[in-house]
Amino acid sequence: MSLAIFDLDNTLIADDSDYLWGQFLVDQGIVDKAYYEEANLKFYKQYKEGNLDILEFLAFSLKPLADHPIQDLHQWREQFIQEIITPILLKPAQELINKHRDKGDTLLVITATNRFVTAPIVNLYGIEHLIASTPELINGQYTGKLQGIPSFQEGKVKLLEEWLKASSETMEDSYFYSDSHNDLPLLKLVDHPVAVDPDEKLNAFATANQWPIISLRQGICPNEHFHK
Repeated sequence: MSLAIFDLDNTLIADDSDYLWGQFLVDQGIVDKAYYEEANLKFYKQYKEGNLDILEFLAFSLKPLADHPIQDLHQWREQFIQEIITPILLKPAQELINKHRDKGDTLLVITATNRFVTAPIVNLYGIEHLIASTPELINGQYTGKLQGIPSFQEGKVKLLEEWLKASSETMEDSYFYSDSHNDLPLLKLVDHPVAVDPDEKLNAFATANQWPIISLRQGICPNEHFHK
């Protein structure tokens, strides 16, 4: 039995849930359209380029949680999941998850996107364990602040190490599936790094290091090798 770790955005789903949540808030008239669209796009470009200031982005993305009652937030999130996320779930992703589950592997999603947005998405895939950037919640109200450290780049490694200490899991024979070069610190740590529909930088690194490259959107590429 192994630990099978999955990135979420553009790996298990066919888009970025953080960006889509921001656009959903714009479309619903919950946030200022001109300001939020411009900032959301700016941060997303920085993420793809590898120069995102994660603390600046989280201050931006968590502010709407602090600005509204939690009941409204939950209602909007349910609509978001049904209308925006459900159509971009990937059947091959579910099949890959099921392969690992059938082997008895422990399933874990680790994502930079905050837990408020991602927890219900992870539940749709039947994955029990989640490491994510965690928004601070006090007396039933989000504060707009981050609890702990961001689950991003080297932060993912640190949070995983904390999770491992609190569980009985080990990194022996571990897997990590991701699309992003931002996840290279964790990809280099596992026994079986797998690039999934990778961005240009990750594709080049995976190719140079002979890592398997797969697609969960167009079927599995020929150089995929799943260790049974």
